[in-house]
Amino acid sequence: MQTKKNNDKIRNIAIIAHVDHGKTTLVDSLFRLGGIFRENQDVNERVMDRLDLERERGITIAAKNCAVEWKGVKINIIDTPGHADFGGEVERAISMADGAVLLVDAAEGPLPQTRFVLSKALAAGLAVIVVINKIDRADARPQAVLNEIYDLLIDLDASEEQLEFPVLYAVGRSGIAKKKPEDPDGKLDLLLDMVLEEIPPPKSDTGGPFRMLISDLSYSDYLGRLAIGKIYSGRARANDSLVCVGEDGTPSPLRVTRIQTYSGPSIADVPVVEAGDILILAGIEDVHIGDTICTKDNPAPLKRISVDEPTVSMKFNHNTSPLAGTEGTIVQPSRIFERLKREAMQNVSLRVFESADKDGFVVQGRGEFQMVILIETMRREGFELCVGRPAVIFKYENGKKLEPIEHLSVDCLNACTGIVTEKLSRRKGRIISMVNHESGRVRIEFSIPSRSLIGYRDEFMTDTKGTGILNSYLCGYEEYRGDFPERYTGSLVSDREGSAIPYALFNLEPRGTLFVCPGDPVYAGMIIGEHNRENDLNVNPTKEKKLSNMRAAGKDDNVILTPVLPMTLERAIQFIREDEFVEVTPKSVRLRKNDLSAVRRRF
Repeated sequence: MQTKKNNDKIRNIAIIAHVDHGKTTLVDSLFRLGGIFRENQDVNERVMDRLDLERERGITIAAKNCAVEWKGVKINIIDTPGHADFGGEVERAISMADGAVLLVDAAEGPLPQTRFVLSKALAAGLAVIVVINKIDRADARPQAVLNEIYDLLIDLDASEEQLEFPVLYAVGRSGIAKKKPEDPDGKLDLLLDMVLEEIPPPKSDTGGPFRMLISDLSYSDYLGRLAIGKIYSGRARANDSLVCVGEDGTPSPLRVTRIQTYSGPSIADVPVVEAGDILILAGIEDVHIGDTICTKDNPAPLKRISVDEPTVSMKFNHNTSPLAGTEGTIVQPSRIFERLKREAMQNVSLRVFESADKDGFVVQGRGEFQMVILIETMRREGFELCVGRPAVIFKYENGKKLEPIEHLSVDCLNACTGIVTEKLSRRKGRIISMVNHESGRVRIEFSIPSRSLIGYRDEFMTDTKGTGILNSYLCGYEEYRGDFPERYTGSLVSDREGSAIPYALFNLEPRGTLFVCPGDPVYAGMIIGEHNRENDLNVNPTKEKKLSNMRAAGKDDNVILTPVLPMTLERAIQFIREDEFVEVTPKSVRLRKNDLSAVRRRF
């Protein structure tokens, strides 16, 4: 006879927040408090940011697991991304959690991505603890932020139980926490105690047959593919004979070679794991996120992880430029497609398939930033490829064309309000609200098509002189709002192959803004700059100064060029039009026309 009993020795929590509100730094402090690090141990900041891109950009890209022991209870912590483009990571992380710690900046308050991740936690029915972080900031306003959190929860249709959330005020970096802003500084053990009191133990059946939902996949050079997920019932031992139930419902036999659980930021071998814990299984090859691993005698699948539909698509091609293969080691289309499929297996929000013309591959995801991170990761692995402009995915219902609509929040100086509202209105944006905090800054909220934000962020930073903050989240689909001009400038296109010459570039500067420096390789069809006018212009960047035997004053003056802003991947993707590509290699980011021939482009 089966005995249904929850595992009181385990708590599973997800830490959710907007980008840069201090999630990963708070986890560092919890590790120190839980005795994971020695007192004199030299530890990097943001231990959970393991990817190079995460450390460089200061954001969490992939959800990651860790664990601390507190008063005899194991607390599994899932550090989730705060950016809506990585919503698939949030959804699969929440599938392993029974509660959430919502972290909010004491000065900025709940921002659009806070709303996004919190809505996912509330929809999953998770118990919520609110931590108002960075209360040591000079502009901190903890009481006003708490009121904004209540408003947000009410707006998200939170239940009465969820509205009665406990609150802590903290300085995560210093390990300080207290129940009221005026209280003396306490330690983060208040948070761990609150987790034990407020977060329920995992709903699991310790006496039932083994069942586990795969929520994450990883890879080890020594153990092969790793399947990660929460055990919903039963217990597991190494070398157990189990089955994997995929999307089609067919059980496939498998044998587990090793079982592991989290201990601090690392993993440790264990002989047996019980229901409620988060388990890492090694030795499983053919498994996907959302599959259920269970016993042969009771192959009952769990509910698969559901994610929001992708809203943006992007075309990936192998590199066809004259410089192909000179800087990268992986250029074959089959290898690119294989890498994209592997990424889609680990990221449930991505979809990959061949394009209709069989000339490349289409990747669908949540946003252009998610695509940028994928491309940047691939180029660091040695890939060479060409990518097109991101395009939104339209829906058609009852003969009407529907497009994704974003809720956009803009925080800028009073003096920049006019130019920002003018440009967003031109892009079919509609003002929802405007709040002036009498601090010299204004917060404006817009309802705007997703396609309007592609290519706008750099323009926004220029208009606000680098002081503006732009955040958005998907709020649904509406009827198509109409066309608008996406770019008012053309491209300066090289008409021949060679190296850029200072003399030629100096004479091209009045035509627009250049993207290349003297000595850079160029080829026919490569975009070397932005034209001042709307049309494209074919130019010769390799033209040399004619030599003569005549000497005259001013004849041999040195050429002084305007410094060129380095071309980043984000800037390149936001700049290109539909008939243009970004050529990405491990060493360079170049712009080019889809068709390199000037004659064919003319007709």
